[in-house]
Amino acid sequence: MGEQRLAKWYFGGLASCGAACCTHPLDLLKVHLQTQQVASMGGSQMAVHIVRSQGLLALYNGLSASLLRQITYSTTRFAIYEVVKQRLGDSKGEPLAFYKRVMLAGFAGACGGFVGTPGDMINVRMQNDIKLPIDQRRNYKHALDGLIRVLREEGVSRLFRGASTATFRAVLMTIGQLSFYDQIKGFLLTTPYFKDNLTCHFTSSLAAGAIATTMTQPVDVIKTRAMNARPGEFKNLWHIISYTGKAGPMAFFKGYVPAFVRLGPHTILTFILFEQLRKNFGTIRVNTN
Repeated sequence: MGEQRLAKWYFGGLASCGAACCTHPLDLLKVHLQTQQVASMGGSQMAVHIVRSQGLLALYNGLSASLLRQITYSTTRFAIYEVVKQRLGDSKGEPLAFYKRVMLAGFAGACGGFVGTPGDMINVRMQNDIKLPIDQRRNYKHALDGLIRVLREEGVSRLFRGASTATFRAVLMTIGQLSFYDQIKGFLLTTPYFKDNLTCHFTSSLAAGAIATTMTQPVDVIKTRAMNARPGEFKNLWHIISYTGKAGPMAFFKGYVPAFVRLGPHTILTFILFEQLRKNFGTIRVNTN
């Protein structure tokens, strides 16, 4: 007989919020790089430009929206994935087959992506606001102010602009992060070199972050453009794709390095915090051998 700690449904949301507080400046740089049509600045140049023109705190523009997104998006996808995974697992704690975890992660990601679309859109707008001319800035005070103003000025449907790409991206992201993290961690634990500790969690989450970045970057670029677009700027999703493609195939991978630099630490911090919550505060399940 042995004990196993199971994560509670809200641990993923808490861990993601903690990680977002640390990695938000990198996420902001990623959005700025993705929304420039001509690659005039690199990541470091963009960071210096923002700090010089707006001050150091400008790197945290839109933090409230980032947290709102994690509370909705990440809590939903982690909750569905972990709860269903635990229910489908047997009393001995045997892991699900990889293809079942991929399917479950895809479903959880789709739900989280749709629920998190309003917060994601406000997040993109608040981060990109300082790039706009002063007379065109939206100047949302915080995430809730942004939601209320969009409802009043643009309608409910605008809050879900880009929901299709956001949902598709969330499916890929959740598969890349959650299912591959479990798969890689499970493999590492079968070797004599790893135990269920910080080293294993770090290695698994770093690999999962790299996989997730590669899978989602083209979709992320399109999603960011769709959410940041002015009303009437693009006719449909294909218009955004063709407009982006005019700058060449690599335009779909704009901001890849900052995206990985941001998503790598974010994934690592999320899973390290998640595992610590699980190991210290998770529900105890007794395994029967």
